[in-house]
Amino acid sequence: MSEITLPVYSDVAAAAGRIKGHAHQTPVLTSRTVNEEFGAEVFFKCENYQRMGAFKFRGAMNALSQFSDEQRAAGVVAFSSGNHAQAIALSARLLGIPATIVMPSDAPAAKVAATRGYGATVVEYDRYTQDREQIGRDLATERGLTLIPPYDHPHVIAGQGTAVKELMEETGPLDVLFVCLGGGGLLAGSALASRHLAPDCVIYGVEPEAGNDGQQSFRSGKIVHIETPKTIADGAQTQHLGQYTFPIIQQNVNDILTVSDEELVNCMQFLAERMKMVVEPTGCLGFAAARAMKNELRGKRIGIVISGGNVDIARYAHFLAGN
Repeated sequence: MSEITLPVYSDVAAAAGRIKGHAHQTPVLTSRTVNEEFGAEVFFKCENYQRMGAFKFRGAMNALSQFSDEQRAAGVVAFSSGNHAQAIALSARLLGIPATIVMPSDAPAAKVAATRGYGATVVEYDRYTQDREQIGRDLATERGLTLIPPYDHPHVIAGQGTAVKELMEETGPLDVLFVCLGGGGLLAGSALASRHLAPDCVIYGVEPEAGNDGQQSFRSGKIVHIETPKTIADGAQTQHLGQYTFPIIQQNVNDILTVSDEELVNCMQFLAERMKMVVEPTGCLGFAAARAMKNELRGKRIGIVISGGNVDIARYAHFLAGN
């Protein structure tokens, strides 16, 4: 493998300037009930209120904003069944760049419709017999497109880090930070921002129990590949970390924690009832881990990144009903 150049905090700062005016500066919310439960100050960075409903817009806009004129004219290709698909499609539309998105043929109809609604061309594939990454590479080669992967790209990582940059600029330095973990783009970017703005902050990545490849990788010192995990946290159903995300996480994160699907449902219900927020299962990972260790967090200033709110309404109602 050729040597790669990892992004650093200055890339996050540059990304913040690049996406300003495109991405929302999402709210930082607090809850008296949560503060009393924890005996601490808890700050929620609410990326469920970001454009297209998730933090992914930050990285997509930062990446596409750096295209050359030739790249813009030729177009972008990405592979995703969910938030990255919509983020690339919307960013491309705003920047006047043709977008092609590789999506599984059984992807939720609403997500496919949203991606097409932003003007992207959708190329379907069979997730059980075909390799989406290879399809993306082939399209890039055949059509001269630029491939932007969901997480393992320096511009994507830098863009995602702007969420925690905003959080800590609003709250001041935090003692502990909880960030959900799938492929690691958000956690890696958040770690870069946190280490610069609050060097002593303890940073936790949080995965679903069924998909703890990041935890295994972190503790073994090498990237561990797993089968697609069975969890309601569909945004964290990744099989491995990336060549960019893993070393940043290794260098800057304190530990990787896991939570159960049951804990995610409990957090979804709490956030809906007490904070009036629609949060997808993946978006609850950080909150669930913080609640599980709240006795260790008394007196601390805690940041929790709520990564997104894109969840099928019928499925969401099912979760809220406790079924």
